[in-house]
Amino acid sequence: MAGRRRNTPDHSAGAGPQAAPAESLLPADYDLAELYGAGGRDEDDEDLDDTAVLVPPIALPPEAELAAAALAVPLIARAVALARWAAPHRVVDEFGDLVEDDRGPAARLIGLAPEEGEVPEEAVIEVLRAWSLACDLDLVELGTTQAGEHVAVPMEEVADAEAGDPSTVLDLWLTAAGIVRELAVDTDLLDIEGEGPGEGAGAGAAGDADDEDAAESALAEVEEASEAAAELLDEALQVLYELTAFAEPGEETVPLGVLAALLVVPEGEEPDEEMLGQITDLMVELDPMLADLAELGLVEHRPIDPELFEEEEEGEEAAPAAEAAGEPSEEDAARFGLVRLTPLGQYGVREWLLADGYDAPLIGDLAQGDAAALLRGLAESPNVLPDREIQVWLAGREPLDGARDLLAASRGLDAHSPVRRMFTAAALDDLGEAGDTALTEVVDDPELGGLARELLRSHGHDVAAAERPVALWRTVDHFSAVLLVGRGEAGQLRELVAGLPVTDNPASYFGELWRVPHPYTALVLDTVGELHTDRAVAKEARKAAFKAKSQQGNG
Repeated sequence: MAGRRRNTPDHSAGAGPQAAPAESLLPADYDLAELYGAGGRDEDDEDLDDTAVLVPPIALPPEAELAAAALAVPLIARAVALARWAAPHRVVDEFGDLVEDDRGPAARLIGLAPEEGEVPEEAVIEVLRAWSLACDLDLVELGTTQAGEHVAVPMEEVADAEAGDPSTVLDLWLTAAGIVRELAVDTDLLDIEGEGPGEGAGAGAAGDADDEDAAESALAEVEEASEAAAELLDEALQVLYELTAFAEPGEETVPLGVLAALLVVPEGEEPDEEMLGQITDLMVELDPMLADLAELGLVEHRPIDPELFEEEEEGEEAAPAAEAAGEPSEEDAARFGLVRLTPLGQYGVREWLLADGYDAPLIGDLAQGDAAALLRGLAESPNVLPDREIQVWLAGREPLDGARDLLAASRGLDAHSPVRRMFTAAALDDLGEAGDTALTEVVDDPELGGLARELLRSHGHDVAAAERPVALWRTVDHFSAVLLVGRGEAGQLRELVAGLPVTDNPASYFGELWRVPHPYTALVLDTVGELHTDRAVAKEARKAAFKAKSQQGNG
């Protein structure tokens, strides 16, 4: 798919003096615009860094369910039915179209015309469209008999499609969706404003040359307009993909004005008058394209109410963009157009992203292995939804066994170990009795004891607080996890720094903290020294960081 041009400010990934090397990037090394962005960039764009653009994980129904939805698309069902009807072969004209005598019976076959009486012209048009799609999908093969007749012969895929074979059906649907996607952005000469070829041209050879130049110019303009429309549609589909990935069930429908605004208005800004005009233009441009995609079941689409523009021409104050940018009622929003990316649409957009080399994960991809694989994937994958992955993983296990496995896999002092323990703590915090039982078993563990006692006490259990060395180790471990996962989120880090239990004697507190045998002790102290608002506290933290580094060096 074409790279996105979503209008968001530039952000750097992974700010801070202790930024990790590229091979150990974690989720929050990326700005939200990058994490939720599902687009590429031009290789020669020197204004962007080499950070990979990340596509949010999505959940898809089983392939059999998607295939059933694809076969329920009228245009697909008609193409398959006509291909079967062509058996053992069907005479066609020299262009591969159905001959006149077959068009009426074909319309009746697929339910577009009554069994008796005249066949409406609209039905014939739809028959020819469905037959053309059957040819484009290679459901029929065109050839010539020895007698010179042009014929169409059904292919093996027809039987597989009729049987509902998921792989066959989804391949057919995806090919059809690609065809419709290309047709949706086609621009012809009638759509281009200005003089047509030959208009105003001189006579004779000079006139012929002018005609040729004008034709080439017009064709170039058509090509440029189609490419721009294709880029716009790709961007809109990718934004819909992102919005759908993070939407609550039942809330995937997006007002067309909101979709257009996301493509126009920079993040965090309010639209000005120029932007409002651009939003309206994009709404009008996207509306017919989305209508074409709706025919293949890629989106559900309610078009813009044409009466809105009649009202505007009559002098009414409300313009589409102004209404879309405000907070209209549900009824008003619907008049400005609505769109929803269907599960089939998610499948299609994801396949296009994968074909273009993007990593477009599915929720549950990380939940297929054991606890160690799950936590390693959560810690190392930049585009992941940890809560959803953990839920999927736990759903396939007995809760107590799952909790024990997570705790066992979270041990260690490697670079990602604090992040593993953070995700484990979050999982067990919501697991209930099974989680508490597993936590009770590790209250004396040197790496997990502080975490376990902290959670058990917060759940109301009568458990003694961790001893001082364990509590300090837990402080460093938790801080470093937040630092690794939230690098660059200065506000979050400052809040954590301000919450450190520093007494009136910071030298004493940091005198204990720098001795904590944790691989991230020095990094934590460096961060406190950089972000703490109390100069005296910050100074003591920096001094302690120097001692911790010296101790690590000696070790």
